[in-house]
Amino acid sequence: MSKQFTAKEVSEKNTVEKGLHIIIDNGVYELASFVDEHPGGAKILKRVGGKDASKQFWKYHNESVLKKYGGKLKVGELKEESKL
Repeated sequence: MSKQFTAKEVSEKNTVEKGLHIIIDNGVYELASFVDEHPGGAKILKRVGGKDASKQFWKYHNESVLKKYGGKLKVGELKEESKL
């Protein structure tokens, strides 16, 4: 079973020093080690750190990118939080 993260936990990992996590379609990805490799540059990843980047990701990428890098960068899933 993969690790479960709350949106708050992901939001706290919003810098390279803290781990730089993002959310793509409820998957949580750790990108601190990838920022220097990212073809679009580190700035773009740092801007979405700690956030749901699904909309931005799919605007510029397709499924093959997620398949290529997802396996080594995915650290868990977004936990479904109870609604009051």
